[in-house]
Amino acid sequence: MKRYNLLIVLLLLIFNITTAQKKGTPAADFSAVGEAKTKIQNTVPLVIKHLQEISEKEGDPNILSNGKTALSREYGKVELEWRLYRGNMNNCILNNSSKKAKKCMEYHTSMFRGTLINYNNYITNLTRKNGYLGVEGDTKFEFNPSEITTKLSESYFNGSDAANRMKGNQKKDFLGQTMADDNALTPYNQLAQ
Repeated sequence: MKRYNLLIVLLLLIFNITTAQKKGTPAADFSAVGEAKTKIQNTVPLVIKHLQEISEKEGDPNILSNGKTALSREYGKVELEWRLYRGNMNNCILNNSSKKAKKCMEYHTSMFRGTLINYNNYITNLTRKNGYLGVEGDTKFEFNPSEITTKLSESYFNGSDAANRMKGNQKKDFLGQTMADDNALTPYNQLAQ
């Protein structure tokens, strides 16, 4: 009888050590949040530069001013969804069992992916050759909505696993780093200068 107890204790110990090592990886550090923020923000100066070139070429300042107004509106949608996405992902992790959290996170990731796809379609149509402004050249973006949301999703899933091994305030503090001001998108007016 004692041998079986010892065997069970050893198996539990081995399981706990391997689980801790597997989930203690740097992937649970939410670095994908900062990377996504940077990629989203980098689109604004590129589009504005593109609009300036067209405006100067056509001799029409309305192209630049109207384009900036429209871009501001589209970026504003992404900015709002970005804040909601990070908050919703944290709520999924904090307020649900791991099965429900996974479903909840998948739902919010798909919603955010849809917003990014709409934004990507807008800036791509605005800046590509023969887009609706009939421009001569393409502006290249390092912006792939599927890639961005896949990395974010992986980061949050790893973060969820790590948070499940934490208690109370430690869990909230860990997840709270995603909502820090450093991870908020810079307002359009500051990027558009």
